[in-house]
Amino acid sequence: MISFNFNTIGELAELAEKQNVPMHEVVLEREMHTSQRARADILQEMQHNWQVMQESIGRGIKNTEKSVSGMTGGDAKKIYAYRDKGYMGADVLAAAAYAVGISEVNAVMGRIVACPTAGSCGIVPAALYAAKKQRGFADEDIVKALLTAAGIGMVVDQNASIAGASGGCQAECGTAAGMAAGALVELAGGTPQMVGDAVALAIKNLLGLVCDPVAGLVEVPCVKRNGFATVMALTAADMVLAGVKSVIPVDEVITAMNEIGHALPKSLRETSEAGLAVTPTAKKIQKRVYPD
Repeated sequence: MISFNFNTIGELAELAEKQNVPMHEVVLEREMHTSQRARADILQEMQHNWQVMQESIGRGIKNTEKSVSGMTGGDAKKIYAYRDKGYMGADVLAAAAYAVGISEVNAVMGRIVACPTAGSCGIVPAALYAAKKQRGFADEDIVKALLTAAGIGMVVDQNASIAGASGGCQAECGTAAGMAAGALVELAGGTPQMVGDAVALAIKNLLGLVCDPVAGLVEVPCVKRNGFATVMALTAADMVLAGVKSVIPVDEVITAMNEIGHALPKSLRETSEAGLAVTPTAKKIQKRVYPD
């Protein structure tokens, strides 16, 4: 029987290390206990989620449909087509395209998996799909990594926030980037401590990110922000796998994110009362989308 009671990433990592199991096993045991469901049922549900994620990527990188507002649609296809010509290389640009594509699917009311939110839905699946394409990971291994990502998101939700309305976009895209980075490190064989370091690095570099959606829609800057956050998650994972550690422990980073979220004014927490949402162009878009 695996012990599964944890409230912090540090506790989750310690449980995994002491019991000599990957972090996903601790998360899975907790979910089995909480939901009173069998292991196979939970894995099957996560496999279904992964299938939906992959389908949304496939649709996203081919999509030319514009959202009702006209602000988004077709950019993932452009990025994906350009991937062999860019500064970052084909694999990284493809990952950004996957994330933008999923977010564009969300904007046209397509089916996605909120991971942890609809506004940050592209980051975790894009990072893991890029890893699958690059390194040939099996779907069953990615499903387990998704459980690790879920455990990370659970801890952030308990100790800070995953909602833009509560903590700004750092709570949504920041959390998703941390989830993705941690999952990538576990996939590559990293230790639980390394997973925690990856989460810390990813979240640290998105601290203070505000939520200022134009016209109150999850489109601008949200869609392309998913692409940028995916690249940051990949960077965090690679840094840790190269031997880099986070100076600030992951749970202290999460505490800082919570404090920063509370310090953000309401105008920068999904209310569209400041930031990009009140620029002259944004006001024109809002008037067009919501005419008097």
